Amino acid sequence: MTDALKRLSDEGVAIWLDDLSRKRITSGNLAELIDQSHVVGVTTNPSIFQKAISSGDGYEQQLADLAVRGVTVEEAIRMITTADVRDAADILRPVFDATDGQDGRVSIEVDPRLAHNTHATVAEAKQLAWLVDRPNTLIKIPATQAGLPAISEVIGKGISVNVTLIFSLERYRAVMDAYLTGLEKAKAAGLDLSLIHSVASFFVSRVDTEIDKRLDALGTAEAKELRGKAALANARLAYQAYEEVFSSDRWAALEKSGANKQRALWASTGVKDPAYKDTLYVDDLVAPNTVNTMPEATLEATADHGQITGDTVRGTYEQAKAELDALAKVGISYDDVVQLLEDEGVEKFEASWNDLLKSTEAELKRLAPEA
Repeated sequence: MTDALKRLSDEGVAIWLDDLSRKRITSGNLAELIDQSHVVGVTTNPSIFQKAISSGDGYEQQLADLAVRGVTVEEAIRMITTADVRDAADILRPVFDATDGQDGRVSIEVDPRLAHNTHATVAEAKQLAWLVDRPNTLIKIPATQAGLPAISEVIGKGISVNVTLIFSLERYRAVMDAYLTGLEKAKAAGLDLSLIHSVASFFVSRVDTEIDKRLDALGTAEAKELRGKAALANARLAYQAYEEVFSSDRWAALEKSGANKQRALWASTGVKDPAYKDTLYVDDLVAPNTVNTMPEATLEATADHGQITGDTVRGTYEQAKAELDALAKVGISYDDVVQLLEDEGVEKFEASWNDLLKSTEAELKRLAPEA
């Protein structure tokens, strides 16, 4: 079952699971995925926690204890989510040790309501790193305009970061620049750069979803030909940008001081359109020193029938650029699409967070002792 997953790992793609719940931890399922399915990391986001905690499975006792203590709903959520991340980090610790800190990582996101507030994002990132208190944590910071200086600041303090919600090539270059700036700050502060790690989460499937919708609205034969090509083209050109930045003189100076490359992480790799093969964003995004974080359904599909045929990214840049140029020719604005996706991404995580606040508050009220 896991030959394709092994081949993927052997090609230099770290397989991370895009999901976490207390049941997954306590049942032994996460340990099993690490042991049998080559999973070497975990990502979470507000939507994942909203789904996990709202299911109630495994959270009742902690919620009851928090209700008795009369904590605020925000504090309750942070206690619950950081407990899950801490436990997952402990399960992944052997992987972290074996890979010298590159993998074995668990990501936890800053409050999405802070996405446009640099100072609050920095403060929240520091607080989360302190609360989880595990060296194999990544603090997720969105790649908004306000997020960029926060990334530099947090990296500069020696905290490892997963930059999330990257849709555009221009923003991805700004993220890599923010990472290098952060490393330079850390170096100036005398920190050990070898202990700082980062991934840049470049979102994939949502690009096709939005662009395909616009192509369908055009309805021409030319437009139909371009369906399902934009997301891969965008991601492949992101990898080209990664190769450029991490072969620059600026990078070489940091690498000499022990710095680690910020790996590209393919996020949103579950296929949304049933017309496409369900392993599309795995099979066709194989490149060295990358991460693919998958929902469990995509992980299982890859294990069952993934077609891992070697590097499917390098050597495709010319074609990828031609495909994005073709979109512009039929009147689809790349800049408009990526800005919309970023705005929607922040809004979706905020909505999930607000739903989580409401459902947790209801549970705390239900479980609170009578006066």
